[in-house]
Amino acid sequence: MRRAALRLCALGKGQLTPGRGLTQGPQNPKKQGIFHIHEVRDKLREIVGASTNWRDHVKAMEERKLLHSFLAKSQDGLPPRRMKDSYIEVLLPLGSEPELREKYLTVQNTVRFGRILEDLDSLGVLICYMHNKIHSAKMSPLSIVTALVDKIDMCKKSLSPEQDIKFSGHVSWVGKTSMEVKMQMFQLHGDEFCPVLDATFVMVARDSENKGPAFVNPLIPESPEEEELFRQGELNKGRRIAFSSTSLLKMAPSAEERTTIHEMFLSTLDPKTISFRSRVLPSNAVWMENSKLKSLEICHPQERNIFNRIFGGFLMRKAYELAWATACSFGGSRPFVVAVDDIMFQKPVEVGSLLFLSSQEKQHTTTNVFHFTFMSEKEVPLVFPKTYGESMLYLDGQRHFNSMSGPATLRKDYLVEP
Repeated sequence: MRRAALRLCALGKGQLTPGRGLTQGPQNPKKQGIFHIHEVRDKLREIVGASTNWRDHVKAMEERKLLHSFLAKSQDGLPPRRMKDSYIEVLLPLGSEPELREKYLTVQNTVRFGRILEDLDSLGVLICYMHNKIHSAKMSPLSIVTALVDKIDMCKKSLSPEQDIKFSGHVSWVGKTSMEVKMQMFQLHGDEFCPVLDATFVMVARDSENKGPAFVNPLIPESPEEEELFRQGELNKGRRIAFSSTSLLKMAPSAEERTTIHEMFLSTLDPKTISFRSRVLPSNAVWMENSKLKSLEICHPQERNIFNRIFGGFLMRKAYELAWATACSFGGSRPFVVAVDDIMFQKPVEVGSLLFLSSQEKQHTTTNVFHFTFMSEKEVPLVFPKTYGESMLYLDGQRHFNSMSGPATLRKDYLVEP
């Protein structure tokens, strides 16, 4: 790193600082055990016994069947863990190792946010394996996968491709088979690592063959700050359940939402005719159907995860990049991401699949749903739905926008590119 003594800027809410009971962040990664970004995926392969060669994947998965005997019959039989037991720091040395930059570099000389999503996904899984580490077993009997990205909030800092980045995180809440992970990202500014984003992921544990749920170690808060984090995890779970129960796929829109859609519909009727079928766009507006972009990806073995399914971080990166391109095309200028929330991994994507991505106000495939919120440098046109289905998409996007934890008032100099 640039200087021997580095400091952390003030942290935002949602994760413990090293000074509050967690292991103090190291200054020299080689001497004090901080992970290099390349070591994260290598460590994950070691933990589950995955091979780097695709031809060996069947043999590796067969060997994992032998780990069933290490699975707990109940959570009561597992020793409790502390938040600091799973605390990890990872260095992405863009400044001190320039050869890494090209993978993360945009043409505008900023950092590709899609690559950051990939790194966060890998880090979240490794954190959960640290929480559930079995010292008597060489490999973990658990198959830990990402269930959803609850939210990612951007802080007011731009991402430079010429300064080191550091990630940190730990398990903040556990259920019977699921875990909430809090992560933060910092970038070096002068002699300080300053916050860039806060992320909350939810991971689930499955058995050694990834066929059924598995119990995870309980979590014991050790301080008032940790108790608050654990309580917030419970609240997050309740919020997700409540949000799901009122989904537009299950319940009709509220009276206020119905009024919004009806008023939008009336504003598009042709005043020259007396017909519900004669529609015209208001000024500075586009039909939603004309704002759609699509892409098709072949899922090659190179993009597989440690369980030989397509890596969730790859899916997030591809979805984000298409969403960014849609926002760019729609708004007529380069957008920047404000928040990411409610990314759901509903089904695994197999190697060899054709991944069809379609982007409007939100991004979805038959296996995953993604929600990204962007801001544009210019005033953007209004978007109007034509059909009832598009109206539900409009309301769903509005709900996610209104649920953002922070106001969307970031300036241009906080730009984050794809």
